[in-house]
Amino acid sequence: MNNSLNNIGVAVTRPVEQAKKLNALITSHSGTPISFPLIDIVPLTDYSQFDKTLNTIASYDWAIFISSNAVQNGMPRLLSKLTPLPAQLKFAAIGPATAAELTQMGAPEVLIPQHRFDSESLLSLPEMHAMQDKRVMIFRGIGGREVLADTLKSRGAHVIFAECYQRVNPQSDCLLLEQLWQNEQCHAIVITSSEAMRHLLEMTNNGSDTWIRNMPICVNHARIAEEALLTGATDLHIAIADAPGDEAMLACIQQALSKILNRP
Repeated sequence: MNNSLNNIGVAVTRPVEQAKKLNALITSHSGTPISFPLIDIVPLTDYSQFDKTLNTIASYDWAIFISSNAVQNGMPRLLSKLTPLPAQLKFAAIGPATAAELTQMGAPEVLIPQHRFDSESLLSLPEMHAMQDKRVMIFRGIGGREVLADTLKSRGAHVIFAECYQRVNPQSDCLLLEQLWQNEQCHAIVITSSEAMRHLLEMTNNGSDTWIRNMPICVNHARIAEEALLTGATDLHIAIADAPGDEAMLACIQQALSKILNRP
């Protein structure tokens, strides 16, 4: 497999700040990252409900943060209301990056999964099974998956959401990527959330546009690939990274390109 990305353009659809490391890796392998965020993280227009929720956190057993965005938008407001943190309050995070940010902001030991970094992996930990009568506050953006909350409730927990940011699609169409593909300047696209996949499908006639059917789409979780299948977009070239992290995504891009472009 050719590890070089020379003359290869890769569209990265993460929010700009979150895409920096992957962009740098692509550049270091002679590729050209193309910033095309399909999700933008923006503050709430009204934090009154969030602040009202925070006022009750002293009575909670767990604070679970589902992303770095949740930490960045929620933790400062929490600390402004409650310092020091309640002694009984335990912290959990979906992955190590989120946990690291929590630690930097003064959270004590943070529970995280060990292999895959998603709700299901967090729920598999023994600590997340002993939840009868526990009070759990989940920090997240508006909307999102319900599996974490639903499963904890089924285990006897009282769960409330602390929604502290919102996600928007900053793109109105995919004409830029289509033009770059036609000019042989864009060869692959990276999708790292189900929501971003939905946005991409919506703007490409449910994945039926010619350009998107002729470009590998690299994702970091099987759930994102399933999002396309659920909508009937079965003709897409979707490659799934075999591990979390940007290095694994880079390898996924290289492997997918070697197949679709017949690069040795």
